Amino acid sequence: MSAEDHVDTIVGQWAAERPDLDSSPLHVIGRLSRLADRADELLRPVFAEHGLGDGDFDVLATLRRDGTPYELTPSELGDRTMVTSGAVSKRLDRLERLGLVERRVDEADARGRRVRLTTEGIALMDDAYPAHLANEARIMAGLSGRERADLVRLLRRLADSFDAAAGTGADMRP
Repeated sequence: MSAEDHVDTIVGQWAAERPDLDSSPLHVIGRLSRLADRADELLRPVFAEHGLGDGDFDVLATLRRDGTPYELTPSELGDRTMVTSGAVSKRLDRLERLGLVERRVDEADARGRRVRLTTEGIALMDDAYPAHLANEARIMAGLSGRERADLVRLLRRLADSFDAAAGTGADMRP
């Protein structure tokens, strides 16, 4: 484990400049921000090996894990991937061009659309997901099983704290 990192330096600089303020929240928020960026950087190569961007993978994974018939509405995809309808539409356009999803009219509401994984999309996810999990395991290899469990518990509590701060009560848990 590193003795001191960039976030420690920043907190120390603020402590020197503004000793009247408690900059300790930066220890967590600063690291979360940096780790999110680093995680994206480490995950993207596996997606790219399968011809996907991270947004593409997210949509395909959401459809695949939903189970048979591997189909959702665009708004359900937006809710489950936490992106705007415009971002979902852009991702679906690309995935449809690649032959990985198909859009069709919703039988229950002719104004609505449904998005379904194609046979090719299912096969790609069945190949890409194990590679993604292996990559995540590689990234997390520095933590023991117990440490991972502790981190999960703490991140859940932190998500609750974020929800309380936002006043939403919405579940932001990963």
